[in-house]
Amino acid sequence: MKNLGGNIKRLRNFMRQDPGVSGDGQRIEQLGWLLFLKILDASDKELELLKDDFVSVVPEPLRWGNWAADKEGMTGDELRNFIDSKLFPTLRSLDISTGNQRAAIVREIFEGTNNYMKNGTIIRQVLNSLNEIDFESSEDRHLFGDIYETILRELQTAGAYGEFYTPRALTEFMTEMVNPMLGEKVLDPACGTGGFLTCAINHLRQQGLDQVRDLETLEKTIKGMEFKPLPFMLAVTNLFLHDIEVPNIEYTDSLNREYTSIGDADRVDVILANPPFGASVTDGVQDNFPMSYRTTESADLFLLLMVRYLHDGGRAAIVLPDGSLTGDGVKARIRQHLLESCNLHTIIRLPNSVFQPYASVATNLLFFTKGKPTKEIWYWEHQLMEGVKAYSKKKPIQKSEFQSLKAWWGQREESEYAWRVSFAELEKTGFNLDVKNPHVPEQERSYSSVELLGMLHDSFRKSDELLDSLKKERING
Repeated sequence: MKNLGGNIKRLRNFMRQDPGVSGDGQRIEQLGWLLFLKILDASDKELELLKDDFVSVVPEPLRWGNWAADKEGMTGDELRNFIDSKLFPTLRSLDISTGNQRAAIVREIFEGTNNYMKNGTIIRQVLNSLNEIDFESSEDRHLFGDIYETILRELQTAGAYGEFYTPRALTEFMTEMVNPMLGEKVLDPACGTGGFLTCAINHLRQQGLDQVRDLETLEKTIKGMEFKPLPFMLAVTNLFLHDIEVPNIEYTDSLNREYTSIGDADRVDVILANPPFGASVTDGVQDNFPMSYRTTESADLFLLLMVRYLHDGGRAAIVLPDGSLTGDGVKARIRQHLLESCNLHTIIRLPNSVFQPYASVATNLLFFTKGKPTKEIWYWEHQLMEGVKAYSKKKPIQKSEFQSLKAWWGQREESEYAWRVSFAELEKTGFNLDVKNPHVPEQERSYSSVELLGMLHDSFRKSDELLDSLKKERING
């Protein structure tokens, strides 16, 4: 199907006409569960051909082909009543006593999902538009991957909750540098919609895997955790699209586990992640961590958690905001723990606009290996392309922009964009990792409006932290 993008746009326009659907979030959730069921049905059909004993976990009358695929099938009140009174209640109460993980995933998804559409006639229009996409066709699957990412990017309200769509250029670059190998355990403890997981799968497939034997290894070794219903559903769907029969994604808050209970059996070889930042954790979650590391800043706790999850020799590539690179007290102790437990060998400083339109927060890519302490950190300042003042939704960061960084990676030398700082120097500054490029005098720096807004945001944040600290001192005093 050549006009796949137009098809997706058309069915979302149908949704806008329905009185029950309000805002992008609900539209994407609605589209999400419909896509999930259609893709699940396509996956089930494939597995029925490959495995003689395979039986779909979805009861036969509720499979997509038996209620949604007929263009002249149910519509109006009959269709809406079927969805609300039969489809959702049944899928929310699937029998999981046999330990069937596929059934557990379907049940978990529908327990946290809603049908917002009220007009059965419009629902039928949406179904018919979806049925023009053939997910049993490899061509449509590959085309849909790009459209799927477009849908995810359009969830612009995500940034308000501390969640950001990670540009594909970043996920691919980070995965390539960490280079996961088949059989290694790969984890994203805040996987969102599964971007890093699918990137790892694609990277491993490029190594020339055996499609039958090695797919089972992939399913066991590629793991994610996500505790919000919509991203969880989208992540599972994303992995189905990548031929994973039983996506190994836990519907859980990875921070809501006793830190010391994470032992050898839980540890992994590779972590790829963009943990939520700029948001406070759920009340009481910080109590899972040792007293000296307790904080309500999610990014700092995730950093601590990821160090804990790595095996000695395990490696990680993660996204962190500037706010996690600096600050005293708990923040400094967490950074010290990172530097003493791991070799934090590289920090890539990104322009503020990388995560537009979600936020103008300054971010960094951290690459580290657990088991040996940090002796020095190499910094690389990523430059905007000539003629580009800031990244945007229409002009996102491109993977090709990392070519000079890749060339430098194996043979490191200081330059106008690269510098290094020793552990001793970092120790003198309270392990402040927010080290500016020494080759660019401060007075010569020019900032875009987006960067200036980010600096203003950081200034307000630091002022708020200072006020909170003063208030606590007065109360305790």
